[in-house]
Amino acid sequence: MGLTSNSVLAVAVVAAVALFGATIWLWPRLARGGWRSVLGRVGVLLATQLALFASVGLLVNNTFQFYGSWADLFGQEQDMGVVLDHSGGSKDVKVLGTQAIDGVPGGGRPTIGGQIQKVVIAGAKSKIESPAYVYLPPEYFQPRYAKATFPAAVVLTGYPGTAENLLKGLRYPKTAYQQARAGRMQPMILVMLRPTVAPPRDTECVDIPGGPQTETFFAEDLPKAVSGTYRVGTKARNWGFMGNSTGGYCALKIVMHHPERFSAAAGFSAYYKAADDVTTGDLFQGDEAARQRANLLWSLDHLPQGDASFLVTSSKHGEGNLKGTMAFIKKVKAPAQISSIILDSGGHNFNTWNREIPPGLVWMSGKLSAS
Repeated sequence: MGLTSNSVLAVAVVAAVALFGATIWLWPRLARGGWRSVLGRVGVLLATQLALFASVGLLVNNTFQFYGSWADLFGQEQDMGVVLDHSGGSKDVKVLGTQAIDGVPGGGRPTIGGQIQKVVIAGAKSKIESPAYVYLPPEYFQPRYAKATFPAAVVLTGYPGTAENLLKGLRYPKTAYQQARAGRMQPMILVMLRPTVAPPRDTECVDIPGGPQTETFFAEDLPKAVSGTYRVGTKARNWGFMGNSTGGYCALKIVMHHPERFSAAAGFSAYYKAADDVTTGDLFQGDEAARQRANLLWSLDHLPQGDASFLVTSSKHGEGNLKGTMAFIKKVKAPAQISSIILDSGGHNFNTWNREIPPGLVWMSGKLSAS
């Protein structure tokens, strides 16, 4: 049974309830003196607490999708992305499977509910290969749109999240479907993955000297591969980038430095300079120019600002990025454009992002063009 399955959660809850009942029932017997009774009391209390802890932990994980599998939980996930060479005849996008969108009427039929494809994207230039999910709206499969192109947005989760977070906890495909059906946004393709393309290292979407070329993968390889596989244009106006936390930082940075490839970026609870800790290692190898470039506030002050649109979000109470967000807003100058969502209160969590993603998708749709 998978880590996020309801069956595992049900077993843990039943075990906790049963052990609690057993503790109440057996306590009179265990209240006697002697070492056996003492060990019995310790045993039933410990077992009950462990079962309760497991139940709460599984419930929280199912809600927020911190870990997608047992291997991911224990740090043994090995298939989330590797750096490798590709033969000349390899495909840039390989479809591994398809699935319907949860909670969408008629979701089993692509022409009605759209489709999610699980894929592997191979970067010809970066030599990075990463799994992803591609959401295709219902119109993509309908005969009257058979020759139509669609705008696309790259969507990144935070670190160390999984791509499944974007499907379950943050519900990007379902939200895009609902917003398009309500007429608030145009049908749009979403390419969903996590920023950790060389796990377990957090590369902060930069090209590391002698290491993973993550910026090249996202800025060049990914849009080229997707445009070569799906009906998506190759111009900047056809492409957007969005994400939360680390994914939000990556979205803003990639679009800021590559306005010739992307025209819009949305950063939900983003921060504004590359992290520097045990998960990242030495990203810049002493290259101070590269370190400064990865600081978005520095870049806005010292580098030319391209013709791109930015959406940033924060909260007046509960978010740690409010000061940086307000500074970012003030520093964006024409021809770039800036928009924001500032909530009265909200934390760095899925509940807050689910309040920002629907208007964020509508905003993104309004900045992109299908042709």
